[in-house]
Amino acid sequence: MIAWLTHFALALLATCRDVLPIAVIIIGFQLLVIRKPLANPKKTAIGFVYVLLGIAFFLEGLDMALFPLGKLMAKQLTSAEFLGINPHEYVLSWQAYFWVYVFAASIGFATTLAEPSLLAVAIKAEQISGGTIQAWGLRIAVSIGVAFGIALGTFRIVTGIELYVFIVIGYVLVLIQTLFAPKFIIGLAYDSGGVTTSTVTVPLVTALGLGLAQAVPDRNPLIDGFGLIAFASLFPIITVLGYAQLAAWRSKRSLSSKS
Repeated sequence: MIAWLTHFALALLATCRDVLPIAVIIIGFQLLVIRKPLANPKKTAIGFVYVLLGIAFFLEGLDMALFPLGKLMAKQLTSAEFLGINPHEYVLSWQAYFWVYVFAASIGFATTLAEPSLLAVAIKAEQISGGTIQAWGLRIAVSIGVAFGIALGTFRIVTGIELYVFIVIGYVLVLIQTLFAPKFIIGLAYDSGGVTTSTVTVPLVTALGLGLAQAVPDRNPLIDGFGLIAFASLFPIITVLGYAQLAAWRSKRSLSSKS
């Protein structure tokens, strides 16, 4: 218990050090540039304390649960016992890691659907668009994009294909889609990639990538273990643009059938 309290106190101190520049900038602009006192200094101070404690507890949770869990799942799904092979043999066939792709897609979909930042953006988008953009439809589209992206990212780790190949092809597809997508969705689609890289998705995805790179033979965790977040940011843009293009096509088809 004492060891954990010591470790948590160190994490809290590190969090205070990281958050301090933000507080200095905000208070400095408020007092020196805007030249007005804080409206609710007591409430603001309490809020900062909550933020510090929340971040510290979150970081402790990552170390104790999410990172070990992601590495454990990757290790179990790639173990010789689970794959049913000789422990001394190398498995080079990408088909052997089918359940790794399924797990990656599932965890990508579930964590994105539960992502608080995506939920906030989706609700605002529905309010501003007057219902033209459905919050639930946007969340599903982004979640599908992340699921496909992370599954493809794990395929890259297994096969050892260079990361830039997928990224270049993906952004070429995004540029082509942008030319034909409805203008009202373009900015939201590009932002959808960013909101997925937040508190819930990143820890599990990063742990999965590092664990998979350690478990697959001939893979370097430093070189191959990172990059899944790039897939999680890229492919939601593709799916949201596709969702908008499909909705626009169905709307035009519905109008033409009525006329």
